[in-house]
Amino acid sequence: MPAPKVHHKKFNKKLKANYDKFPHVQVETENRSCTSGWAAIGEQLNRHISLKKRIIAIECYQGVLDDEIISNLKSTLKFDVWIDAKDAMKSEQEILAMTYPDVTDDRIFGYLTRLNIEDYLDEEKALALNEQANSADGAVVVYGTGASLIVPGADLLIYADMARWEIQLRMRKKEVNNIGIKNNDEEFSIQYKRAFFVDWRACDRLKKKLFSQIDYWLDTNKAGSPHLVRGEAILEGMRMAAKRPFRVVPFFDPGPWGGQWMKEVCDLDRSAVNYAWCFDCVPEENSLLLRFGDTDVEIPSINLVFYQTDNLLGPKVHSRFGDEFPIRFDFLDTIGGGNLSFQVHPLTEYIQEKFGMHYTQDESYYFLDVEEAAKPVVFLGLQDGTVPEEMIADLEAAQRGEKLFDDEKFVKQWPVKKHDHVSIPAGTVHCSGVGGMVLEISATPYIFTFKLWDWGRLGLDGKPRPINIEHGKNVIQWNRDASWVKEHALNLVEDLGSGDGWREERTGLNELEFIETRRHWFTGKVTHNTNGIVNVLNLVEGREAIIESPTNAFDPYIVHYAETFIVPAAVGEYTIRPHGESEGKECGTLKAYVRI
Repeated sequence: MPAPKVHHKKFNKKLKANYDKFPHVQVETENRSCTSGWAAIGEQLNRHISLKKRIIAIECYQGVLDDEIISNLKSTLKFDVWIDAKDAMKSEQEILAMTYPDVTDDRIFGYLTRLNIEDYLDEEKALALNEQANSADGAVVVYGTGASLIVPGADLLIYADMARWEIQLRMRKKEVNNIGIKNNDEEFSIQYKRAFFVDWRACDRLKKKLFSQIDYWLDTNKAGSPHLVRGEAILEGMRMAAKRPFRVVPFFDPGPWGGQWMKEVCDLDRSAVNYAWCFDCVPEENSLLLRFGDTDVEIPSINLVFYQTDNLLGPKVHSRFGDEFPIRFDFLDTIGGGNLSFQVHPLTEYIQEKFGMHYTQDESYYFLDVEEAAKPVVFLGLQDGTVPEEMIADLEAAQRGEKLFDDEKFVKQWPVKKHDHVSIPAGTVHCSGVGGMVLEISATPYIFTFKLWDWGRLGLDGKPRPINIEHGKNVIQWNRDASWVKEHALNLVEDLGSGDGWREERTGLNELEFIETRRHWFTGKVTHNTNGIVNVLNLVEGREAIIESPTNAFDPYIVHYAETFIVPAAVGEYTIRPHGESEGKECGTLKAYVRI
């Protein structure tokens, strides 16, 4: 049936939103390492040129605004020869052919590439540019993706990095191309797919090799407001972050089913139509703000995963997942909105075979809040006795526009209330209904969602969202009916212990999932220990809490309601207690970590 329309709940206007949308790591109390503005950046680099730093390589991540960087540097730098790395690229036709097996013809899905930036370069062209740079008189600037490969061992290496969320915004505005081709007029989903499966993977492989060689990082995430930071200062900032609690920078996005809860709680633009998603802790997509004095420098938070893998994840998680952050926390808001798409996630062998991913998206829904008047439900599992052929035929007929999918016949609905937690192992059909504020806790490969039914609605772009019944029917676990869900996935809460002012519960992720979740209710101090494994937590109840080190290994860290924070594996023991307005009141945290 179509998603019902409801009025969103009334929020407590007396409480001012305290959710921090721009958390940061303070690297220097007084700025010694960051230069801001194009004129000052030019002066800084010119000092190096005057010291006979003759060849300057400016390596670029996909998605930088080339016109802005080139025009400003050309007008400020005292150089003699400018070389564009794009002149060493293979032809567009060659790049399209080379990347086709990974990009595929699918609108959404591709295959994780094994290509490197070297593969984009024409060997003869690159060699010619190298000879031009080395034989030129005076200062030479080599700019663009692949610059560091054209002039390896350059006298000065600058890395122009980009946050992936900003790249996506630029794609939507038709401002950037993918590597080696001109395609900014393509549909956003096509550009994003090419970046996700190919460009970003190749860029990351090169960036990881360059960490210790980079003299300066160039932050141009905010157009017109560049920052140039000493390479060692950025590395020190990441070393600091990996030994203390921190938060990544959340980002919010509307959607066809989006709600109104986050507008109030997270203090967002009230004039926006809705907010459907918040990536509150997805290091592959989020940014990390490093503060120098009062200046914030934005880097992709995945850099921290690459550079401080053992300190952040812990050796055990590192050995199992490599330099990938395996846990994701995000928000899904349907309060005042609509049902999420009815969907299923691939099994491990399917995602490995079809898309080249190492592990799949097992997930769970934790209900941070609900709108009781909407009678919120979660669609989870199949009705007992469902015949697979009948359900697939019904979905396909709905996709052709012949009818609405008969969800009541095939899918089980379960009433939910605030603080309920339901498990959704891969292969289980599911979606959240109207009136729920979901904290989604899952494994990281979030892009691999097979939508089976989208309630007959259009996306915000006015086009139908992609439906993936063909993929979905290959992974649906038909034995996961109502009886299975009740026993294996629904509110499997287990008391684990209590003490002076606290109690601990296991909230019950299914045994098939590699993530363990623990909830603590507390009015006093609770002691935690990472035990060498990264912890991800959210303050699910209470206005404010403080995280402290028993040995003063890090400065006390304050978090607010609904904020997700990371405690690196290297932290070891830490405590959490109510703080500020929450002192003397009961607070709650939900903690996730990898089962080892």
